[in-house]
Amino acid sequence: MKPRTFRRHFRESFKNLRRNGWMTFAAVSAVTVTLLLTGVFLVIMLNLNKVATDIENDVEVRVHIKLIAEEADKEQLKMQIESIPEVESVDYSSKEEELQNIIQDMGSDFSLFEQSNPLYDVFIVKTARPQDTPDTARKIEQFEYTETAVYGEEKVENLFSFMKTARNTGAVLVAGLLFTAMFLISNTIKITIFARRKEIEIMKLVGATNGFIRWPFLLEGLWIGLLGSLIPITAIAVGYYYAEQALSARLSAHFIEFIGYLPLVLPVTGLLFIIAIFIGIWGSFISVRRFLNV
Repeated sequence: MKPRTFRRHFRESFKNLRRNGWMTFAAVSAVTVTLLLTGVFLVIMLNLNKVATDIENDVEVRVHIKLIAEEADKEQLKMQIESIPEVESVDYSSKEEELQNIIQDMGSDFSLFEQSNPLYDVFIVKTARPQDTPDTARKIEQFEYTETAVYGEEKVENLFSFMKTARNTGAVLVAGLLFTAMFLISNTIKITIFARRKEIEIMKLVGATNGFIRWPFLLEGLWIGLLGSLIPITAIAVGYYYAEQALSARLSAHFIEFIGYLPLVLPVTGLLFIIAIFIGIWGSFISVRRFLNV
């Protein structure tokens, strides 16, 4: 394309945006609303996913070692546990350390048990994938010097089931919201083009090529997408900053942490920017195509 022709398309696209002010406003508003909803939902889902992952990563198997086990037997048991492919780490905690942890958490009343400690020595086992915890615990229970392998069976399995359902539901909702956004914006742009169908027909009749007719509309879609993304991107960037500042201190007491500001805002706003451009150009391309067959 010649530079002069491109400059003509560039000027024409801006001229058409001004000429069809209300339709342009409607299209930009559709982009703004749908991208804002998409952005807010993405921020929520990404943080929920992080919280879920953090909770899953805290799941561990506490292996109580039989009281009759000698030091060599404990070392043998540790080697057996480490030989399980799913195991990532094995840490040892003596019964004295276990009692001190209970005293620290529950109060000094439990210091009475220091004279006769009823607890077990423990191996604390973490798996590479939290979902492998139940199977790993069942394998460890088969070893000779394992008394019990505890991981909160019912609660952990319910947690994994809930997290799987929440992630799948979130993915479906995000996909549905993006599809709805594309549908609404495409139809809004289609209305703006439909109002100018006579203009397209006249240009075709005087010999204009499809590409010559299409380019100004594609640029219009681009501008509509860019304009529509300004408010959502700004709202997400500013809103998440203040939300993180306000809630992080409160939730950290419950061991819940948000994703950091830049690691979340940059990808989300970048994604919204790309979606806005794609939707604007795609909506214009699809909408103008039907009017080019004169």
